[in-house]
Amino acid sequence: MTLGLINANPIVHAKKERVARCEDPHCDDAVDPLDIYDFVRDIRDPEHPYSLEQLSVLSEESITVDDKLGRILITFTPTIQHCSMATVIGLCLRVKLQECFPPHYKVDIKVSPGSHADEEAVNKQLNDKERVAAALENPNLRQLVDECLYSNEL
Repeated sequence: MTLGLINANPIVHAKKERVARCEDPHCDDAVDPLDIYDFVRDIRDPEHPYSLEQLSVLSEESITVDDKLGRILITFTPTIQHCSMATVIGLCLRVKLQECFPPHYKVDIKVSPGSHADEEAVNKQLNDKERVAAALENPNLRQLVDECLYSNEL
């Protein structure tokens, strides 16, 4: 049995140039997908020293916002179908958005349809408040999430 990375050689893409925008997500009270993308694009992948943007796990097009209803939907694509870190990636996205946007926004985080072998289970885990809270109470998991969010290695 071989131990190591599940996806040892991911495809790495170049980072896109940042668009100059207002730094405060509440500056004009309207949130658009680019605002959200700018806040989550630099989250580090749990297995690799690359950002979710560099691994094409996230894109601007994978984020939708209904500002009138206060709903945000992020759909991400794991690098492989059996990615064991998909729930960690989703937790990172959720924690980052909770820090950056007011609580009146309803956030849904899902894996792209057909992109993960356990798509339904991952989606259920990521959108259940009790499961998310329980996961974040685990000190090892919380440390991994924090490392992905606050890593300056990128």
